[in-house]
Amino acid sequence: MALALLRRRRPRGASAEAAGLSLPLPPGAGAIAREIVDPMGSPMASADVTVTALDTHRVAARGTTDPYGFFVAALPPGHYSLLVSAEGLRPHHETVELVAGTVARTERVWLQPAEAQQLPMPGAWLFDPPHTAIRFIAKHVGMANVHGRFERFDGGIQIAQDMTQSRVHVRIDASSINTGNNTRDNHLRSADFLDVERFPYIDFTSTRFAYRGGSRWTLQGSLTMHGVSRSVALDTTYLGMVNGGYGEELRCAALAKAELHREDFTLNWRSMLARGIAVVGPTVQLELDVQAMYRTPDTPTPPE
Repeated sequence: MALALLRRRRPRGASAEAAGLSLPLPPGAGAIAREIVDPMGSPMASADVTVTALDTHRVAARGTTDPYGFFVAALPPGHYSLLVSAEGLRPHHETVELVAGTVARTERVWLQPAEAQQLPMPGAWLFDPPHTAIRFIAKHVGMANVHGRFERFDGGIQIAQDMTQSRVHVRIDASSINTGNNTRDNHLRSADFLDVERFPYIDFTSTRFAYRGGSRWTLQGSLTMHGVSRSVALDTTYLGMVNGGYGEELRCAALAKAELHREDFTLNWRSMLARGIAVVGPTVQLELDVQAMYRTPDTPTPPE
């Protein structure tokens, strides 16, 4: 859903009030509005905001705050997770319920200086699939974006005493790709794209963690897909470590993003386009929204 802009005058049609300003709403939609400020209370422009639907784990809206620190998105009713991040400041994370025809309570969010976050304790951490999502966005040739995800995967993190020497491994079942369209998904599984019969798995194995300041890291590693391995750098935001979950497990969380070029993995979109096959474009935006649980003595070690 496209982001809505705050307007200081009352527009025609349906509207709702956000922070004293009039906001137009599409029929049946709700809206979320936040004013983001820095530690001194000044408007925080260009802060990154991601809104994720909790039922599907799909990104519903993504953008940056305007010069006045405002972010507003009109979305279908439902429960959402909102993440605000800015370089050198502590990320803000909350859940929001949107109701049709209303704007969720507009609040001022104060981003605080990033403290030395408690890093995950050394040892093995296993991905928690119900609370982890591997998503992608690809441009459909001549049309809109295609959003998808992989439904089956496993992996883990081996945290070292020196965090930069830690390791991550993710194995994705390539046949579990899901874009919400069976015909397209079957085509993506075919020899034209992933060729899942010959290459059933997509693997990522890290080689190094590089600290970028605040809560930001770069996770460098190798991605193997379609029988080809390429170096990839994941721009990663570490969200912290907490005791939580049904069994009060010790958990850590992170959000990682990367841009992939399909031709690097011999997925030749140009030849298919020449044959008249409408396909997704040459680049794919990959996003991993990860929760991992600390390994107890009776759980298996993360895959190598």
